[in-house]
Amino acid sequence: MEKFSELKYERPDAMKLRRELNACIREMKGAADFGSADGAFLRFHEILFKAGTMYIVAQIRSNGNTKDAFYEGEMKFYNLMLPLLMPTLKKALSAALASPFRPQLEERYGAHLFKRAETQIKLFRLSTILPTVRENNLTTAYSKTAAGCSVEFMGEKCNFYGLLRHMQSPDREERRNAFIEWAKLYEGASAELEAQYGKLVKLRRGIAKKLGYESYIDYIYLSRERYDYGPKEAAAFREAVRKYITPLCDKLYREQAARLGVEKLHWYDEHLSYPQGNPVPQGAPEELVEQAREMYADLSPETKAFFDFMTEHELFDLVTRENKHLGGYCTALPEYHAPFIFSNFNGTSADIDVLTHEAGHAFQFYYASRRLPLAEQADSTSEINEIHSMSMELFTYPYMERFFGDRADEYRYSHFCDAVKTIPYLVAVDEFQHLVFENPSSGPADWRRFWKETEQKYMPWRDYDGNGFLESGGFWMQKQHIFLYPFYYVDYALAQMGAFHLYRRQTETGEGWDDYLTLCGLGGQYGYFETLERAGIPNPLDPETVKATAAFCEAQAEKLKEKAGL
Repeated sequence: MEKFSELKYERPDAMKLRRELNACIREMKGAADFGSADGAFLRFHEILFKAGTMYIVAQIRSNGNTKDAFYEGEMKFYNLMLPLLMPTLKKALSAALASPFRPQLEERYGAHLFKRAETQIKLFRLSTILPTVRENNLTTAYSKTAAGCSVEFMGEKCNFYGLLRHMQSPDREERRNAFIEWAKLYEGASAELEAQYGKLVKLRRGIAKKLGYESYIDYIYLSRERYDYGPKEAAAFREAVRKYITPLCDKLYREQAARLGVEKLHWYDEHLSYPQGNPVPQGAPEELVEQAREMYADLSPETKAFFDFMTEHELFDLVTRENKHLGGYCTALPEYHAPFIFSNFNGTSADIDVLTHEAGHAFQFYYASRRLPLAEQADSTSEINEIHSMSMELFTYPYMERFFGDRADEYRYSHFCDAVKTIPYLVAVDEFQHLVFENPSSGPADWRRFWKETEQKYMPWRDYDGNGFLESGGFWMQKQHIFLYPFYYVDYALAQMGAFHLYRRQTETGEGWDDYLTLCGLGGQYGYFETLERAGIPNPLDPETVKATAAFCEAQAEKLKEKAGL
């Protein structure tokens, strides 16, 4: 494989792709023995991996510069091509499911892969192609809107991420002024964002109805492969968070306010853990990557091989810049079994979180895709995938001196507390989305009311210092998952429970890393509950698990605080 920057991009020929897939379908249907059926099955995936790799290359380069006209055009092509390809993909999946050699295929590749195929077939009809094209185009438009927002602040042009850096300043006036500009950016874009979301909500409801589902919630739970639980269980989990995690977070925020010497903690104070300023990574981006390479070399032989591969092929785009897509993510080039990490470094500790969180995703794909028959099997549901990433953040604690020097203990304490304090927000976003789709006639004013009520329920400490836009409930629209990845966000909260369990195992018995490797190697071969069971992780949907996790987190936070000398 070449370096990512040297990879040649070629748009897939849609007609040729259909012909090749149809040939696989004919081979599968006409297979006289298992070997022939297996060969057709593998060729089908190889064709998709090759085309999928080109799609991911285009997506990464488009995200790197949302004003790149060429790759913007390529994304419009994929937004149209991918739904139009679905009838052929449905025929191919149906041929595999109907094959007389399915038992042998399931034995080799696992029954769960075929269950996922059955779900894909259920969720496709010709009538959903056009709405799906429109949905894809709207999400692309949203990304461009959000990425294009910027303002001059303290002599520099800042996007949302740049302003967040200023909201970690020890100078409270600087934090407040950055917050005001941040809120102004969202308020200025709010009409466009609400209009885009309204269109997305309408389209998503329409797609669900065309498929015969009473509500979008029923559709999206199946789409997200939530075979083991439903909205009722998710609601019980949210309530357990409110009962056990929210009080702990309130305590942590009160302690933070006392440390900062402020009577009332406003939202722009929440990002600052210490009056002298948060620990910041020491070194330029390339130096941080080199430190990460050394860290992963020390952590385990498996992580050393992984990160050496990442650096050799330059599978990163890390630094924030104008017109770059917001946020961070890990994706993969399936043809090469190669992960790719995308982020927006801004000079804060979040840069190290990227090198651990997204690297956790990347490591798992690298590790599992080399051990399973199909790269597709490496990917599980997001409730499992996020355990990979969140656990890596915790397992790398012993190496934080490399990045933060003598403030490493402070970083570990604030990072751990932040991981806990984020959970109520995660479930609030989930409840907000349920409220939107449970109320079909709701509009922008209702959405703001839904958010305000949900925010007060799970985050009673939240205060926006009198900012009218945010006090009225405008904060919801800053979360891109609501636009791009509906009903995803609660998965982080579920996964955090699993990550805390593995970290606890590591701190108490030293066996957490072995369990983690087991989890990573399982990939997406099994359902949610079975995967947790095989890795020895308790079910987070059980309120008793949440209660026990809260107790561990409270005790561990005290230990980390004492070690940090606070």
